[in-house]
Amino acid sequence: MEEIDCIVVGAGVVGLAVARQMALQGRETLLLERETAIGTATSSRNSEVIHAGIYHPQGSLKARLCLRGRELLYAYCAERALPHRRSGKLIVATAADQEAELLALQAAGRANGVGDLQLLTQAQAQALEPQLACTAALLSPSTGIVDSHALMLSLRGDFEAAGGMVAFGAQVTGGQCAADGITLDVAGEEPMRIRTRRLVNCAGLQAQELAAALTGTPLRSGWAPPPLHLAKGNYFSLARRAPFSHLIYPVPEPGGLGVHLTLDLAGQARFGPDVEWVDQLHYPVDAARGEGFYASIRRYWPGLPDGALQPAYAGIRPKLSGPGEPARDFLVHGEADHGLPGLTHLFGIESPGLTASLALAEWVGQNP
Repeated sequence: MEEIDCIVVGAGVVGLAVARQMALQGRETLLLERETAIGTATSSRNSEVIHAGIYHPQGSLKARLCLRGRELLYAYCAERALPHRRSGKLIVATAADQEAELLALQAAGRANGVGDLQLLTQAQAQALEPQLACTAALLSPSTGIVDSHALMLSLRGDFEAAGGMVAFGAQVTGGQCAADGITLDVAGEEPMRIRTRRLVNCAGLQAQELAAALTGTPLRSGWAPPPLHLAKGNYFSLARRAPFSHLIYPVPEPGGLGVHLTLDLAGQARFGPDVEWVDQLHYPVDAARGEGFYASIRRYWPGLPDGALQPAYAGIRPKLSGPGEPARDFLVHGEADHGLPGLTHLFGIESPGLTASLALAEWVGQNP
């Protein structure tokens, strides 16, 4: 049986960042990925936005790690010349009764340490974006975009340069936990058993499944993996160039941030995600959902032409709260939560997980 100092499960952006952190701390680290490439699920099926840290309750992990992660991510991308841009974002009120929500978002952002938010009048917002329809807007200069694939490739490169190893097609099918270590059963072309003293579960949509597959854990009374709720987000692309230079967001809606306009680094626009609660991983985009997109988008861009949207892609958020339930924070559970030394579970790492990835890795590295 192989033995290794640290195992990280899941090679999405968070798993890559955590594995890199472990390797840079001098740990012999193995990264296990069930698919044949890095970042094939949530990490490659999102808006690629670097969030400022506005939306989350003061003091929450999401708020703290988004703000810290934003600064780490901008610095990391600049240092390595990774494609990114501080494009800025406008959160728009399209009716007078939504303007109070902008004030609340500004206050929440300031409480979280986002000090550059600017409330704009209709005229000021339209001076920035003449095609925009709104009654007021909140400008977030610190919001940006990043090439998530370039980021993940860079994180993998750092990890391997520090001595880390990646195993693809390696699915953890079970494990036995004890106070002196964890033994994993790993399926693949060459099935193996591996023993480690440090296991970090970054499996994303499969994090609860992995946690449930570990037996023998001396669980604290009442501890169990949290329930998983799947919120599919569909995206539509624009068949022409959009007349916007900022990201455009409506006020938030239950389950998500509304059908917003984001731009890639080439300036092409995409719209989404919406919120579609599902019970299985299923990624095709139903073209019929585009009808609802037109109505949502035309509230802030009435000039959207008929027939301009085409189905693009979908992602699925690993949510800890279901329809109608209050949003829940990231859950990073270690020994203080479940009672087993060396085991860390990351649950519910949805937005702003991409922005927070380096900060999450830092957090895990500092909290064994």
